[in-house]
Amino acid sequence: MSTEPDPPEHEAPTGPATPETGPSETEPTPAETAEDTGVAEVTETGESTADTEAAAPAVDTPPGEPAEPAADARAEGEEGQVSEAQAELAAQKVERERIERRKAERQGTVEAGGKLSGKAADLLAAVRAVEGGAKPAATVFADPEPAPRRPAAQEPVRRPQPAPALARQGPAPETVEAVRRVLTGAGAPESLAPQVAAVLGEGAGETLAEDPWQLLRVPGVRPEQADGFARALLGPDCAPDDERRARAVTVWLLEQAALAGHTALELPALTTALGRQGVRDADAAVQSTLAEGEALVFQDALDEPGATKPADASAEGEEGEDEARPVRVLVGLERYALAEESLADGLARVATSPAEDAPARWEQAAAGASGGAAELIRAVAGHGLVLHTGGEAARAEPAALLAAARSLGLRAVAACHTPDGRRRFAALLKEPGEDVVTVAGLLAGAEGPGRDADGALALDLLILPDTPQLDVESAAVLVESLPDGARLVLGGDPALLWSAGPGRVFADLLAARVCPQIASRTPDPGPLGELTSGIGVGELNQVEAPGKELVIVPVRDAGEAVHRTVQLVADSVPRAFGIPPEQTVVITPGHGGAAGTRALNAALKERLNPGPGRFGGFDPGDRIAYTPAPGRAVPGQVVGADADGLHLSCADTAVVVPKERVEQSVRHGWALTAHQAAGGRWPAAVVVLPGDAAQALSRPWVYTAFGCAERHLSVVHGVEQALPRAVAEVGPKPRTTRLPALLRAQVPAAG
Repeated sequence: MSTEPDPPEHEAPTGPATPETGPSETEPTPAETAEDTGVAEVTETGESTADTEAAAPAVDTPPGEPAEPAADARAEGEEGQVSEAQAELAAQKVERERIERRKAERQGTVEAGGKLSGKAADLLAAVRAVEGGAKPAATVFADPEPAPRRPAAQEPVRRPQPAPALARQGPAPETVEAVRRVLTGAGAPESLAPQVAAVLGEGAGETLAEDPWQLLRVPGVRPEQADGFARALLGPDCAPDDERRARAVTVWLLEQAALAGHTALELPALTTALGRQGVRDADAAVQSTLAEGEALVFQDALDEPGATKPADASAEGEEGEDEARPVRVLVGLERYALAEESLADGLARVATSPAEDAPARWEQAAAGASGGAAELIRAVAGHGLVLHTGGEAARAEPAALLAAARSLGLRAVAACHTPDGRRRFAALLKEPGEDVVTVAGLLAGAEGPGRDADGALALDLLILPDTPQLDVESAAVLVESLPDGARLVLGGDPALLWSAGPGRVFADLLAARVCPQIASRTPDPGPLGELTSGIGVGELNQVEAPGKELVIVPVRDAGEAVHRTVQLVADSVPRAFGIPPEQTVVITPGHGGAAGTRALNAALKERLNPGPGRFGGFDPGDRIAYTPAPGRAVPGQVVGADADGLHLSCADTAVVVPKERVEQSVRHGWALTAHQAAGGRWPAAVVVLPGDAAQALSRPWVYTAFGCAERHLSVVHGVEQALPRAVAEVGPKPRTTRLPALLRAQVPAAG
């Protein structure tokens, strides 16, 4: 293992487990969208510890700026050395400075909503932060973390989730206008009208006027903001125990749970969270929400002793077995509950479908393969559903399966999560063809064989090499699209971060053990493969890196981390390895903070592609991360802009993003979070770990980030022993899902 390839300020070489750095000088930064689970940590009071960008000014004076004159005047007054006249002069001086600042602000560009102040400005900022990806919606179902060193009104990272179809089509103008009148009547920003109308749909104005807490359905709005809107709209009729508020907060909490990856919540967890949000009768709130059809309740049988029995349990069966069987009571939103049940039904159908192909032909194909590939082919020959696990090198085995299916004349497709994954998978085939596609292209009909007369995919075999990145809704749509008799191979690396959206499909399937599981024994090669293999089992090992494949760059604080990162990307890595900056990815734990993606992207843009950002903050040549669909970030580059929108080049494909969608779906992409980078590979990766990132680290996060490097990995290291501790002790955060129980109820356990 080596130090930085060619740094001006050289540090002594150290392994990742034991870099010697000074104490952290910065405050805690976020867990991601990202990012061991893609969501930020939130304290029990609902205050996020994820994003270090405070909404209120810090107590300390920023470096290089003089202290406020008022502060000086107060200090002198406390010492008794200021006369009344002097105090008056000091006050006048402060007032003159305030006037000058206001004049200067008015000379600059004023954006919509810029004149708002107080709660209206906070509400607009919260929604814009989520819409633009700058800050995520708050979640309340992540494990609490220690409070940050400096209190700040922060927003955690919002997890991507499918947007309503109405939001994509755009609400009717008359609906937007009706909502605008309601918003302005209560002092809320009128610029929120399109978002509110998109979420609430036709009749949104009447809905909002009758139930102001429906504002909570807009991403980024928190209960305290909806409460303020309700008080302004309803006046004396607004009461804290209003049944409408209780229902809206219940639905909001279930949405926050989905952002944290849960598809449902156990009833005690939900009622406890309701109590923290000021709902006095939590049980009545849940019952009201269920009665209105805004949520569903489930009772899932458990094998573990000590689970809660249902209140209406009856002695069914001859010996009362059902009464004694433990269950857990869950509450969930309909969309995720139905998706999970649909996924379980579809997987059960695939797993129990009879194999129609001649075994002799499959055995002949297996004989032409070797090792894990032959084992996988034989498993697929006799089963409709097969799981395949392994790292990057193990992808050669499902590639061999695809080639074998070709030789048998079967209609087979490998669907990867991203264009980069498709490129890497196709490179494993001797004759790449149109049978390697992306998931989005397959479902849209733009790639692959299309659909048959019944609307099912015209396939005999579907291979998904990136299953860990699929959320429950995406997985359900794919499985529902398979025809009867088709085979399904779900592959991927179980050590990676789970999906950005709700569910943990691959992990649940592995836990359910309802189908054959083929574990590849093909390790990733080289020093980086050795490093990530150790991380996968909880060990951060020292590895020999004679070609400087791994470099540790110790830093003292976030400012130095940003400086050294820019130096690595722009100078050191290109000079030492011949890897240009556009082929190097920077990965950091979160979007906010002094060394988050926003700060790093700003510094990298200034160095690599400076410009005024005249196209909505972007210039031609900027590297970007484009989000064509929730949960899927595609790297690309800005080509230009015109009246049609922002022109991008993503995976050699021309993309035009309408100007009204740029803020929501495009952001600079020199630096990414681990969830944004998950499943991608770059010739070089720079992983930034400033001292205040310690709370965001986990084994899946480190494994995912380090695994993005193909040839070279630089670790900008300031977390001291937090890195080996995270690898050894911090696993993935639990998610409450129903898939294993649903599968076990329908499919016999695999032997």
